[in-house]
Amino acid sequence: MPRRLRIESLGYHHVYNRGVAKSNVFIDEKDKVKFIELMASTAKEHKFNIHAFCLMDNHYHILVQNSRENLSSGMRQLNAQYASYFNKRHDRVGHLWQDRFKSWYVLDNKYLFTLFKYIESNPLKAKMTKVIGEYMYCATYSMLKDAVPPFLQNSFVLRDYNTKELFELLSIPLSDSERLNIDAFHKTKYKQEEGQTLPLHKKELANYFLHVKNKPQRNEAIKKAYEDGYSKSDVARNLSLSVAGVSKILKS
Repeated sequence: MPRRLRIESLGYHHVYNRGVAKSNVFIDEKDKVKFIELMASTAKEHKFNIHAFCLMDNHYHILVQNSRENLSSGMRQLNAQYASYFNKRHDRVGHLWQDRFKSWYVLDNKYLFTLFKYIESNPLKAKMTKVIGEYMYCATYSMLKDAVPPFLQNSFVLRDYNTKELFELLSIPLSDSERLNIDAFHKTKYKQEEGQTLPLHKKELANYFLHVKNKPQRNEAIKKAYEDGYSKSDVARNLSLSVAGVSKILKS
């Protein structure tokens, strides 16, 4: 089973990380302010454009655009510098982050605004605020206050919308179809082919089994779906089989 490919391609990336064992990585406002300072310096050094961000107590989201193939080095620097600060300030040792970080490459920009809204609506989902723009540690807070820091000034929403239009659109809750689009985006896997970044999956999972008439055909379809990047659990859920059953078929 191929691992999720770490995409360094130029463009937009949704980056996410959370505390080890889901523990808090931001204890108070000072921690969040420090992370934003480090994010700003990392963006400047690595020529990142930050388009959205949200700092929750035990995780963060960033929508970042890289102009060099240096996403991993930049995020490693940010996470390491903040972990060093946090451990020193709070007198702790060991890993702060659950993993190095997760990232999803935005292959289709038509969902970019939906992704922006998804990130900025995290405090609403957590019932910390009632409207986007109220929470201090999101990009929309500074946009609403007309106090945009340098690392946010190239955000595509500031280019494409005036403040009134932006917040009118953001006041509309995420629809079911938008949530499904975000869910599908986060499940997308990629491959590099002739210098291009392409979706790993060639077609929807259900389409592998449309014309299956017997078990041998089903088993061949399972193997093909697995080869194209779908996980054993994806296939098992689709066919109402156990993961162990799917594993046995793949070994046969």
